[in-house]
Amino acid sequence: MVQRVVIVVSGPVAGGKSLLARSLAERFGGIRFSTRDLLVPHLAEGQTPTRGTLQRIGAELDERTNGRWVVDGLSRRIFDADEEVVIVDAARIAAQIEGLRQAFGRDVRHVHVTAPRKVCAERYENRRSEAEFEEAASYAAVVADPTEERIDDLGAMADVAVDTERDGPDDVVVRVAAQLGLLDREHASCVDVIVGGSYGSEGKGNIAFHLAPEYDLLLRVGGPNAAHKVYLASGEIFTHFSLPSGTQAGDARLALGPGAVVYPPELLDEIARCDVSSSRLSIDPLVMIIDDADKAREAEKLGGIASTKSGTGFATARRIMRGDDVRLARDVPELHPYVRPTYEILEQAYASRQRIMLEGTQGSGLSLFHGPYPYVTSRDTNVAGCLAEAGIAPSRVRRVVLVVRTYPIRVGGTSGPLTTELTWEEIEERSGLKGLAEKELTSKTQRLRRVGEPEWDLLRRAALLNAPTDIALTFADYLDGRNVEAWRFEQLTDETIRFIEEVERVTGARVSLISTGFMQYRGIIDRRQW
Repeated sequence: MVQRVVIVVSGPVAGGKSLLARSLAERFGGIRFSTRDLLVPHLAEGQTPTRGTLQRIGAELDERTNGRWVVDGLSRRIFDADEEVVIVDAARIAAQIEGLRQAFGRDVRHVHVTAPRKVCAERYENRRSEAEFEEAASYAAVVADPTEERIDDLGAMADVAVDTERDGPDDVVVRVAAQLGLLDREHASCVDVIVGGSYGSEGKGNIAFHLAPEYDLLLRVGGPNAAHKVYLASGEIFTHFSLPSGTQAGDARLALGPGAVVYPPELLDEIARCDVSSSRLSIDPLVMIIDDADKAREAEKLGGIASTKSGTGFATARRIMRGDDVRLARDVPELHPYVRPTYEILEQAYASRQRIMLEGTQGSGLSLFHGPYPYVTSRDTNVAGCLAEAGIAPSRVRRVVLVVRTYPIRVGGTSGPLTTELTWEEIEERSGLKGLAEKELTSKTQRLRRVGEPEWDLLRRAALLNAPTDIALTFADYLDGRNVEAWRFEQLTDETIRFIEEVERVTGARVSLISTGFMQYRGIIDRRQW
């Protein structure tokens, strides 16, 4: 975790203090305390706060308390704060900073931001209309105050001093945060990625739900053309179309990466049904928006490849063409409470040594680049594609879990080749299970899925494309219905164990998770060693 730090900001009026303080608090999950708020109670009854009045009250308090009014007014609030990053906005004399150092010792870091007075004067005039109180008639009147006149003397004693003249606001934040040690410098591998190894519908949602309580941040990419089912503790079967499958398996933060594609009415309905707050979920401002016209065009044009007709493909195409009709999450007012850049969320997670799960959608065999074109989806479904959509560097990856069905499926209709197609009656006969034809309907379109023999060549290519550290084998009960009653590996049937051994030989990875049935509890044999 980040070491607790009390950042005391100083600098001239319009030097960038408050903008820096607010940005540090927002970007690093901190809390900002304003020293100006401590002055307001000292106004006479009915007195209007003005720049000059507040400067005079501050000077009187400095003289009377030798600057200790700041630490006296804030120490309890700082001690009680849960946040690791506390910002004091702002100090005006050395004694105020010294008082905070005496109270909080080495936790205090003093940051002085400044700019040439000419630049500050221009900023002051430009922001005058946004002031929260009555400003002085001119910047010259501001700097006529004796304390303000000497404010840059604090730069010599600061731990960090930054000239903001040539930087944008975000540049200043990065420069200051780097010097304070708030940015991750280790680039540690802390991201586990879950992807499908077949043609989708491998049960990724069930696996992600099982693992989710071990993570601090759940991130999903892709579009709503993939549905992930989870079995909630309440007994309800819930289908996620856009949110991570672990949304209801703990309280981890949630994020949709910039490469995601969403249909706002469906997304907002899913958010409401999961009771997800805006403080928990972040939607990247660059997430692409599906319009109704995208759905209509897919229904008209893509029937020949059994598309889900969710509009994801046409929306993605519009984004690539960069037309005037493109809408992103930042353009949708209903999504604004959730809109935050994913890179900032990841930055916080990296710096805090948090664990991150990235959940892909669909399967390796549906990749736009590596699947049997044109029977593919509109994105690369492999690890590299998911990382690019999320904005995560490959070196951050710790584990890759490749989810593989025992018998691969494709959606019903002209959805593309299966090497050796079977019927659900044949699977029922082999496994002893009943009613598969009634329940093997696609989550999105409710069409009966097609099913085929295990495709070892497809599995090998998925392994080459994703270099899995782990295999999650799902639908082991379809090999033999008796596997439903296997709670340990050795209780699986001999045929199933031989199947698992062959999967391990083909992929070069350990089958560490085995789904024996889609059930509320104990449906997964967990052999992980991590």
